[in-house]
Amino acid sequence: MKITFKFVYGLILFCSLAVQAQQKKTFTNPLLSSGADPWCIYKNGFYYYTNSTGHNITLWKTGSIADLKTAEKKVVFTPPSTGPYSKELWAPEIHFLQGKWYIYFAADSGRNINHRLWVLENSSADPLKGEWIVKGKFTTPDDKWSIDGSVFEYKKQLYTIWSGWEGDANGEQDIYIAKMKNPWTVEGARAKLSTPSLPWEIHGDLNNADDVPHVNVNEGPEVLVHGNKLFLIYSASGCWTDFYALGMLTANVGRDLMNPASWTKSPEPVFKQAPENGVYAPGHNSFFKSPDGKEDYILYHANSKPGQGCGGFRSPRAQKFAWNKDGTPNFGVPVKEGEVLNVPSGN
Repeated sequence: MKITFKFVYGLILFCSLAVQAQQKKTFTNPLLSSGADPWCIYKNGFYYYTNSTGHNITLWKTGSIADLKTAEKKVVFTPPSTGPYSKELWAPEIHFLQGKWYIYFAADSGRNINHRLWVLENSSADPLKGEWIVKGKFTTPDDKWSIDGSVFEYKKQLYTIWSGWEGDANGEQDIYIAKMKNPWTVEGARAKLSTPSLPWEIHGDLNNADDVPHVNVNEGPEVLVHGNKLFLIYSASGCWTDFYALGMLTANVGRDLMNPASWTKSPEPVFKQAPENGVYAPGHNSFFKSPDGKEDYILYHANSKPGQGCGGFRSPRAQKFAWNKDGTPNFGVPVKEGEVLNVPSGN
């Protein structure tokens, strides 16, 4: 058989394209080399991703979670050099509500005791375009120390959940809920849904100084709705420990979400470190659907080695999760770095 240059070139090109297509169907963790408190939303064919940088708010835009490392990104907000939201920008979340984009984040003036929540607004169809304006302070009831704000809608009512102090001193971080009047305004009273009390929730003793984290930590709340239940997934124990893990509160559809009695706390963590896989302190998660809406994913940060604490070693990771027969989520075990995973279905 006579083999021509054109045939060989065509065969090489075909194989190259086949390899590229196969690569696009898989991804590995971590998604980025570093990035704590990851958040992701899928809308109109794109994933919009963000995580804590500490000094600004950056958004990534990509058609596939597998391409996050090479995705378009943009700093959409740089805080003023001084003032109440100038320092320690933590845990940004981007939401599309009532026809506009909103980013919720925590920040302070340079002292942790002053941490509060703030909200940005953008009316552009593409959140990487248009102008992000400071809509104002996202004041929680009683105006106490507040971080890790998230929002969700249930039965046409907007709610916010966050991690906060009961009083003015750093005794512990609890999970609170309140109703919202609109995407930038909280109204009514707050209700405490969770207090760190179980043995696995209280690892990491430091001290009780105002500007130093205390041992008792519940933070990073996120709501997941499935079937006839609502699940509030939160992070517990000190993020500076390897025991940082995810807990779960469960409420039945139809219950009063503002009533703490409507929520039941699971006695054990639902997602925790996996030393056998080289994954430590997994936490501060969020959730997203696959493009075709058929698969559920958990997005979280974790360390690759023990003792790496709350710093820049934390990296964002994603993996698909399933549902148990009783309707509860089954997050499984944190997967190893480099383990090949299928991209979300519909990509």
